[in-house]
Amino acid sequence: MIETDTALLLLRIVVGATMIAHGLNHWIGGGKIAGTAGWFASLGLRNGVLQAWLSVLTEIGAGALLILGLLTPFAAAAVVAVMLVAGLLAHRPNGFFVFREGYEYVLVLAVTAVALGLLGPGRISLDHAADITITGWAGGGVALGLGVLSTLGLLAVFYRPAPAPATVEEVR
Repeated sequence: MIETDTALLLLRIVVGATMIAHGLNHWIGGGKIAGTAGWFASLGLRNGVLQAWLSVLTEIGAGALLILGLLTPFAAAAVVAVMLVAGLLAHRPNGFFVFREGYEYVLVLAVTAVALGLLGPGRISLDHAADITITGWAGGGVALGLGVLSTLGLLAVFYRPAPAPATVEEVR
């Protein structure tokens, strides 16, 4: 159906462009790589510069793949992983709403990525042109499963939060 294919294309373009913009902002925006690295370090991620570059490459790469509709469930998994790390480390403590720096925004992007994994990229895509068909439960499983596994791997290797400062009661 042309309506479904057009809707999938629109979702891919919007999520893909959002991810590219996010990656470019981490790279050349306000604080550039140094600022991004410092922010990641403040969240408890070790090797902030490496984290910054991995984030930039993942966000720009996943965004480009989504726009092209190429290896869609894998691109969706990258979006899930980036949003899950952001949601857990930066946004979860602030509650749901984005206007309070909550996880609302990252949740919507992650769930949209899983939906793209489930539905596939549609006929207006390089996956369709190359006859790459990983959709349905397999595509959704790749998007969600690989995204979660990637997040767990990153946190296991790099997450080392600083110990909380001692309270007056603990010092006594």
